[in-house]
Amino acid sequence: MASSVSYAAGYAPNPIRPQTFSQEKDRIRLTPGAIEGVRGIADAWNLTRDQTAALLAVSPSGWDRILAGKGVSQPFSQDQMFRASALVGIFKGLNLLFADDMADRWPTLKNSGPLFGGNTPVDAMIEGGIPLMIEVRRYVDAIRGGR
Repeated sequence: MASSVSYAAGYAPNPIRPQTFSQEKDRIRLTPGAIEGVRGIADAWNLTRDQTAALLAVSPSGWDRILAGKGVSQPFSQDQMFRASALVGIFKGLNLLFADDMADRWPTLKNSGPLFGGNTPVDAMIEGGIPLMIEVRRYVDAIRGGR
């Protein structure tokens, strides 16, 4: 007996499942790339050790161990993978939006927009955690006209 499934107009399910971070085997595979991505973003944005650690939700000494190659005995958690993914998306969006060094300066400039309340985007994301990281990613994508 065949099942009948109807979808909203214009929607069709994606036959390829999106990457999730729920499986440890995926996190083991993706953690080294996530570390390198976050390290590169921290360098490009001139983030401090404490800022980078706070964005990833690790202790500053934990970030030091990760950078030294001593803290990767366990893969990133789902939370940490999501944070790294959000940062990579923001970084990419900013580099598509700005053709100059503003892409790397914007995250650490004070912003009067309602999302930031006069703080820098980095400080707002540290304070607001994952929900704010998602909103910053959406904000950057919306400004550049992406989705």
